Amino acid sequence: MLEEAVLRLRQRPGIRVIAQSRWRETRPVGGPTGQGLFLNGAVRVETSLAPQALLDALLAIETSLGRRREARWGPRTIDLDLLLYGNLVQETPDLVVPHPRMAWRRFVLEPAAEVGGSLLHPSTGWTVAELLDHLNTARPFLALAGLPGTGKTRLARHLAEKASAECVSAPAAPPTGRRGSGSDWKREVEFLEIRTRLLSADAQEWFQPKPLWVSDFWLDQSLAYAEVTLDADRYDAFRRRWEEARSRVVQPKLTVLLDPPPLASRPPQSSPHPLAGEGQGPRTESSETASRDRQASAEEQRLRGVLRRLAREPGHGPVFHLVEGDPQRVLVQVLAALEAMA
Repeated sequence: MLEEAVLRLRQRPGIRVIAQSRWRETRPVGGPTGQGLFLNGAVRVETSLAPQALLDALLAIETSLGRRREARWGPRTIDLDLLLYGNLVQETPDLVVPHPRMAWRRFVLEPAAEVGGSLLHPSTGWTVAELLDHLNTARPFLALAGLPGTGKTRLARHLAEKASAECVSAPAAPPTGRRGSGSDWKREVEFLEIRTRLLSADAQEWFQPKPLWVSDFWLDQSLAYAEVTLDADRYDAFRRRWEEARSRVVQPKLTVLLDPPPLASRPPQSSPHPLAGEGQGPRTESSETASRDRQASAEEQRLRGVLRRLAREPGHGPVFHLVEGDPQRVLVQVLAALEAMA
């Protein structure tokens, strides 16, 4: 089936196959239990087709070879994914490039490095060969990132149970506050120092033979909080501290950004008086609460946007952006990611 797929790829107008990896037998990752072994490989092509047209050609070959989409990650006759398209970064409902799980899947990186190790993975800023080397040499450390309340600590505890992970926990992330206040500076520096101590590459804990470490925080999210709460001068000074700290800590093998859809805004409370909040009269406790909720929601959205942007910036290594909100499905996907790195 794989050889036939490559043959049909060679026969498509506008596509020229210039390299083909050997086929690798791999264990199934995720999906239904009791599956047999899979075969995986990669091809490198030159093409005059636009990205969507190239994907359509791959899907047409799948269909012609009897592909049926049934159980997720289940057995199938053929599965053709578009991994990279030059240095393009694109995310649409029909096509995400680079492939969103490529950067940490061993069964993808090994054949991809064979045919295109020097190609750039534009989302991480690393080449395919560098991603594979990271997979082979990085400590087994998973960092969890996300807003407060997204389930980072709960997920870390579940991974401790399911994957025999050692948890590294820090105090809860500080709430956002008034931009530029002196207390914000002190608070952000304190949290950065705590997180840096916990992740220090010199700490003896990191030299113990553990199958997995998992932290319920990401060092880089300190930078996100600083951007939201500090004025420009203090932020620049904080960033210099963060850059120095980042050079002294263990870097994650994979960062998981938990980014579920926000909960619907809480409806305003009923006023205890029919005229409360109208005219120039005194504000009620409920209106003050609603105002604080609106301010907190706006600050939360700013922080969410900064975290997303940081996760997309090159230089942070592989980041798994998870928008799933169900805790059990999140756990399943993270466990599958761990399997794929093995």
